[in-house]
Amino acid sequence: MGYWHSRGLRGSYLEECINQTNKIYLEQGLAVVQKLPTAIKPIELDPGKGTIKLAYFEEKSTVDYMGNVQGIPICFDAKETNQKRLPIANIHEHQIEFMDAFNRQEGLSFLIVWFKLFDEHYLLPYETLKAYWDASKKDGRKSIPYAAFDKKYQIHPCGNMLVHYLETLNVYLNDKGETS
Repeated sequence: MGYWHSRGLRGSYLEECINQTNKIYLEQGLAVVQKLPTAIKPIELDPGKGTIKLAYFEEKSTVDYMGNVQGIPICFDAKETNQKRLPIANIHEHQIEFMDAFNRQEGLSFLIVWFKLFDEHYLLPYETLKAYWDASKKDGRKSIPYAAFDKKYQIHPCGNMLVHYLETLNVYLNDKGETS
């Protein structure tokens, strides 16, 4: 079972930006997308601060976000990296399995990746992720290089939406021959 130590939540800034963007999408009637909570069981508490010092994950999480964009079901996970690559180790097998099942039900699965080094966000389609995942399992690359992220899927901020991914999602849908 995985354990969580209170050294700060990795990816929390990226998730806060996405949460704010999703709030605006909801207010504007563009999409309904919510952060999925990960169930944890507290083991050790700090009574003075009222915080959890040690906990374990009760079950494997699926993805960070799930929702609907104008009739299109979506699910995605938020990942960040300080490197010029996204390590495959940052993606878990149960996440790949969930995204695969979601796609088979005609939903769209993807990652939103923040390259902190460049302060750039990208939408990584599931098909691209899966190709790198499969190759890594056959002794291929153990990461997805920055150069493999398609510039047309770069996510740009817009006003208060620091991670305005709907425009990029629309580009992806157009590439697939669908519309949003």
